[in-house]
Amino acid sequence: MLCINNPSIDVYFNLAAEEYLLNHFSEDVFMLWQNEPSVVIGRHQSVESEVNMAFVGENQIKVARRHSGGGTVYHDLGNLNLTYIESTDNPDFTKYSGQMLEILSLIGIQAEADERHGLTIEGLKISGSAQYIRKNKVMYHATLLYSANLESLRFTLENLPATSAENLKTSRPFYVKSVKSPVTNISEYVSTPLSIEEFKNIILKHHIDKNSHNSMYTLNKEDIEAIGLLKQSKYATSEWNFSA
Repeated sequence: MLCINNPSIDVYFNLAAEEYLLNHFSEDVFMLWQNEPSVVIGRHQSVESEVNMAFVGENQIKVARRHSGGGTVYHDLGNLNLTYIESTDNPDFTKYSGQMLEILSLIGIQAEADERHGLTIEGLKISGSAQYIRKNKVMYHATLLYSANLESLRFTLENLPATSAENLKTSRPFYVKSVKSPVTNISEYVSTPLSIEEFKNIILKHHIDKNSHNSMYTLNKEDIEAIGLLKQSKYATSEWNFSA
C-alpha cells in the first residue's frame, strides 16, 4: 500500500486527487489530508437542501461535491480525512472502520462504530464515511473530527426551512438527505495533550508499520498536473458542485 500525506488544503484539488488515484493507480492507496473550511456534499444531494448558503457565503466556506454518495460534512483544519483505495472483489467496509478504531485506541480513545460505519464516543459522532465502488476497486473515505470548529459546523449544516420538492430547481429525480447527529471533537477525550500534527504522524506510522510492503509516496509533478486538470474541469466548477 502506498501511503500519502497530502499537504494540499484545497478541497477541489483533494477531491480530484481521490478520483485520480482511484482511476490511475494499480497499487492500493491510503491518503491522509485536510481541507480549509469547506462543506462537502454527497454526489446525489442538493446543495440547497443541505447547506446554509448565507452562512457559508459570509464566512468564505467553499462548497464542493464529492464523487461518492452519502451525506453532507463540514471540513476545516481541525478535521482529518482518511481515504482508502483498494482492489477487491469482496468489499468489506467494516474493515476500514475497524482500522480507524485501531488508530483511535493508540491515543487512548475507545470509540464505537455504528451501522453506517460512522464512529462515536459516548454516543457523539466523531466520524462519518462514504464509499464508492468501480469494477473491482473500492474507495472508502472518512472524516475524523479532532479539533474542528463545531460552531461553524453547526451553522453550516443547520436545518433550513422545509422546501418542497417541486420548489427545488433541480433535474435530479431524488435526493439523499443527510442524517443529522450530535458531534464532538476527539481532542476533548485525549488524556495527554496531543496536537493534530502529532496525531497525523501517529496515523501515518500506524499504516507504514502495519505491513512491511507499505511505503510512503509523494505525489509527483505529473500526478499534480493531472489532478489540477481534473480539478479545473470538474471539481472546481459550478456545474459539478451546484447542479442538483
